This record gives sequence, structure tokens and C-alpha cells, in this order.
Amino acid sequence: MRTLKLTTLLPIVAAAFMAATPAAQSQDYPTRPIQVIVPFAGGSASDVITRIMLNEMSKSLGQNFVVENKPGAGGNTGTAAATKATPDGYTLLMSTSGPLAANITLFKSLGYNPMKELTPISLFAVLPNVIVINSKMPPKTLTELIAYAKAHPKELNYGTVGVGSSQHIAAVYFEQITGVELTHVPYRNIAQYTPDFLAGQVPLGFQLLPNVLGILKSGDARALAVTSDKRMTALPDVPTSEEAGVKNYVTGAWLALLAPAGTPKPIIDKLYKALADAIKDPALKARFVEQGAEPTSPGPEALAKFMASETAKLGDIINKAGIPPM
Repeated sequence: MRTLKLTTLLPIVAAAFMAATPAAQSQDYPTRPIQVIVPFAGGSASDVITRIMLNEMSKSLGQNFVVENKPGAGGNTGTAAATKATPDGYTLLMSTSGPLAANITLFKSLGYNPMKELTPISLFAVLPNVIVINSKMPPKTLTELIAYAKAHPKELNYGTVGVGSSQHIAAVYFEQITGVELTHVPYRNIAQYTPDFLAGQVPLGFQLLPNVLGILKSGDARALAVTSDKRMTALPDVPTSEEAGVKNYVTGAWLALLAPAGTPKPIIDKLYKALADAIKDPALKARFVEQGAEPTSPGPEALAKFMASETAKLGDIINKAGIPPM
């Protein structure tokens, strides 16, 4: 029997080792802390909710998560950075409805393609908008608000944290569905909006719950509806928009966990299992509810389909509104 030379065997052994390495890495994963890029400032609602979930995920994975906040360009800066990271499972991305869907239409150039350069892990939180009005205003229901707005076109001001924000898109979509005409007043941050709301200068809002929870509790604001297909856990007495008389009006912000394209499937599967297990925890759900978020964990395929449908839906709303790309 002929013996193979060492020089012949070495390439074969090396090739076999290289082929086995990704599988072995996936099986052992994770062996060190995992970085998660959050494309918004520390302390923002998305940042807080993400940290709550990652803390719970770390318990089952046995490794800590290290959050790196990379705000800028409506979330595009941090999201773009994640697409360029090594796809080994040690750099992940939390991103939202803006950078993953709406910004495709809102910006002339993103510098990345979320559908091609990212691998979905799962949606994990949905934040419906809450339609609020100053308690001194006449409308007490959503149908009364519509009637009042039609009788006073462009006289009702609503505040948001900027053009293209989930609050802005929610209001624009409301105008398109109901035929009312409102006036948009953008602010740099929510702290600037609240005094004007209380003074009655900007008496309307399509806000996320944390932004208006204080004025709802004080009685200065009245919640007319939530823009979800189910009532919010935190506001069980507030009707959905459909219950309040406006059908097919579902909107809000959402948060998802993703990885750079090319991340091995076994790693994605392991991360999704940890996320799904975390979402089931009652303590996590309670903390999400405090932030106006509803936990969810539909998985990678569902997130991919959801991103595609949201991109089309939000793009249509933005184009109909005539919002020029930035």
C-alpha cells in the first residue's frame, strides 16, 4: 500500500480543520462577552428596553452583553456600523422601525441595505402610539376628535420629536385615513414639547407611552386610543383605534435584534432561543410594560417578512405625505 507524503497530507488536514472550525465555534458560542450596537443615545426608550432584554438573555447564554451606543442620522450611523462588523456572533445590532424600514424612504442614501446586509434574529418589542389630547380640549373620544379637527382644519397642533419619527408618521397616517388636516410642530426632544402641550399651544400628540405617562397620571392629558390591534397592557381602559371608530389604523415603533449578514445559522438559532426564553419571563414583561412596550418573539423568518411589509407600508405613507428625503 502506497503511503501519502506529508506534503500531500498537510493541505488536506488544514482544509478539514478550516471546514470544521465554524461548526465548532457555533457549538461553543458564546465564549466571550457579546457587543450590541444600539443606534440611539443611552437612556432613550429603545436603549432601556434593549438593556432589560439583554440582561435576561445573558442568564441563559452565560455571557454578558456590552452595549455600545452609536447615535446619529436617525439611527442610520449605528445600523450601518453593524453591517460592517465580523459575522461571528460577537457583534449584534438592536435597531428599530426607523433605520430598518422608514429611513429607506426618508433618506436619499442610507449607506447600507438592511434586507441584504443584516440577518434577522427576532422582533422583541412593539411600542404602540397613544393618541393624547389636552384635557381642557372638547374632544373626549376619537370620533369627537375627528369631528373637531374637520371643523377646525389645520388649527390642531401636534408635537413630535422630529420629521420621520414614529409620532410624525402616526399623525400623517391618521390624516390620510380620516381625512383631517393637522399641523405638525417638531421638537428637538420631548422635554420641549410637554410645556407647550400643557399650555394648550400644541394640545395633541401621537406619542409613545413613556413620553406622556406623567401627564396622563396627572390628568392633564386624556388618552383617546392606542394605535395597536390589541389594548395595551399598561392602558387596559383605553380603546384601540378600531374600537374607537377608526379601522385599519395600526402604527407605532418596534425593536428588533439582528446580526451582520453571514452570521452562522446555529449562532442565530442560539440567540433566538435565548431571546424567546427571556421574553417569557414575567419580570421582564412587567418592566417592558412600564416602558410602554409589548414583548414579542416571532423569530427570524417572521422579522424578515415584517421588515419588508413595514418598509412598503411606511414608504407609502411617507410618499403620500410628500415628505422630502433628507
